[in-house]
Amino acid sequence: MSDPFKDQVIALIPPLRGYAMSLTGCSSDADDLVQDALMRAWRSRNAFEMGTNLKAWLFKIVRNTFYTSAAKRRNTVQDVEGKLAAKLACSPEQEWRLQYGELLSAMDRLTPDAKEALLLVVASGLSYDEAAEVCGCAVGTLKSRVNRARERLAKLVDRDVGPQVTPEKIPLPRVVYA
Repeated sequence: MSDPFKDQVIALIPPLRGYAMSLTGCSSDADDLVQDALMRAWRSRNAFEMGTNLKAWLFKIVRNTFYTSAAKRRNTVQDVEGKLAAKLACSPEQEWRLQYGELLSAMDRLTPDAKEALLLVVASGLSYDEAAEVCGCAVGTLKSRVNRARERLAKLVDRDVGPQVTPEKIPLPRVVYA
């Protein structure tokens, strides 16, 4: 017999992993985060009401698991994939790679709320309603956060945001993890 809860959770693993990757910046940490979140979701599956938004519920569990574990690791520096070591090496020659690095650096200068809102809507593909549910705020608040984050990013990467270019049209990479 098919379990609808299990089937829906399995279908949401790739976007959960993408979101976890955007939070952690490390594929092994993202995998661990998703696994921990799925374990928590499975243990709490009786608390989930079928017919409500499972996607937002799972994203919220990933988010809460990340922040809980981040508090425990505040003073720990890991360089599993060599990202810190790579900063000591020569910069890449490809222009897009430099721009991507600039974008990532600018993302780190956003407020945590703005960064999270932008990652949920732009990078993870959640709707404003779903992202607002994950963040525990009103949809209008989330839209404002995304808009301010886009405007701030544009300024940080020296993009001209004139009347012909609205913040919604600023090209941001969509992160897709398979």
